[in-house]
Parts: sequence; structure tokens; C-alpha cells
Amino acid sequence: MTAYLYFSLIPEALIVSMLPPEQFGQYYATGHKYKSKGQAIFFEVDPAFRNEFFDVDDALKRCVPHPDGALKNSVYISIYRVLEHIPTSALGKLYLSTAYGHTLPLERGEIAPREAPTLHMYQDLAPVNSLVVSTQDPVTYYQSVTSKPAKFIRFPGLCFVELGLGALANDPENGPVGDLPYSFMHHLREALLELEPNAKQTKLVHRVHSLEFPYRMIKSGFYIGNGEDLAFYPMPSHEALRREHNSWWRSANL
Repeated sequence: MTAYLYFSLIPEALIVSMLPPEQFGQYYATGHKYKSKGQAIFFEVDPAFRNEFFDVDDALKRCVPHPDGALKNSVYISIYRVLEHIPTSALGKLYLSTAYGHTLPLERGEIAPREAPTLHMYQDLAPVNSLVVSTQDPVTYYQSVTSKPAKFIRFPGLCFVELGLGALANDPENGPVGDLPYSFMHHLREALLELEPNAKQTKLVHRVHSLEFPYRMIKSGFYIGNGEDLAFYPMPSHEALRREHNSWWRSANL
């Protein structure tokens, strides 16, 4: 029977499963009996992918149906240093599961041209889970902590998502909060006010931040890189989500 290879971001893990993506997303977000709920974000990985760091073949041997014929939900291959050992070329679609198990597939896209200077907020998803504000665009931000580090901090790869700042992106001191859902608004404003394009370009908001966030606040999409290779998964507009993925959108905003 078919086995699938998944790279999970919440938490960072490489998993083999007999469940196709939509069923895996529901299982991973809600469990067997819908008693636990939490977002799940994962990539489908090329089943031919192999790396000596992972014992994929042994996991595949263990991924067999239960005695009653039920499909095997998951076999964990690794929960440590996963991202740095998976090239972006091995990644397929990215899936976003809501806390209620609805799953949205995202295709890889082209990185958008650099926009006019503005302030940004990035939620790091792997290998760390920091919340950062920055004057840098997403590509420059990625390079500054991976292939072209500006400080002592350096990661072999990074996966992160850009979150919206609303009016604070241009006026962090007096911009109206509007419908921003963040519970740390005062601290966020203070962090944004410390940024200087030619001096302090990044500022930690939280060193360790919850990996769950409102999907509606995704500004551009998800970025994942390993070394100099950076891939981008754009998030559809709210209008497109309402029109084409209404069940997922409603589930994401309950």
C-alpha cells in the first residue's frame, strides 16, 4: 500500500504515514477522537528522498496496516535537525490544517519582487520558533541568518512565515490596531520603534513564541530554505479563500 513522507513544522519532524495529505492533516490536527485540537503545518516530501541522517527505509518497513486492516497513521523518523537535511527540491505541496482538521494545500510559487521599504514581522517555524520584527524584506531576512549572516547567529536553513502588521507597518507608534489579533500590542509597538534601517534591522519580539497563529494574518506566504536555496509558498488572498476554499476558511476563523 502507498506510504507518504511528511515534514511537519508543528513540531519539526519527519514522518511516514499511510494517510494521504487531507486525512493526515485531520489526524495530525485533531487526533483519533477529536479530543485534542491544534494547527498542523506540513510538507509532502518526495517518497524517493533519502539522506543518511534518516533511516527512511526502516520506517517504511514499520509503516504497515494494523491487524484489523486500519491504516497506520504515523511512524516518526526524526524529531531533530530535520530541516537542515532536506533540500527544497525534495519538498512538494505545503498543507495548512486548522485546529478542526480542515486542510488547505499550497503550491510553490515565485518569490514576489521587493516591495517599497516597510516594516515586517516574521514567525520562525523551524528550527527555532522566534517572533521577529525587521526592516528587511523576506529574502534579505533569510540570508541574514543563513547564507550571509550579519551576526554570530546562523542557521543551516530556516522556515518562516510573514505575518501582517496592518497600519503598524508604516506607523508603529500611532497606527491604529484595527483588527490585529495580537495580545502583545504594547510590546510589539516598542519593538517596531527600535528598528532603524541603517542600524538595528531586526528585533526579537519573543525568543520562544507559540507556533500557532491566525491563518488570516499571513501577509505573503511561507518561506523555506536550506543553505542558499529558498522556496516560497504564497498564501491565497482572503477573497480567493472565501470563494474557493470556504469550508477551510470558516474553520480557520472559528
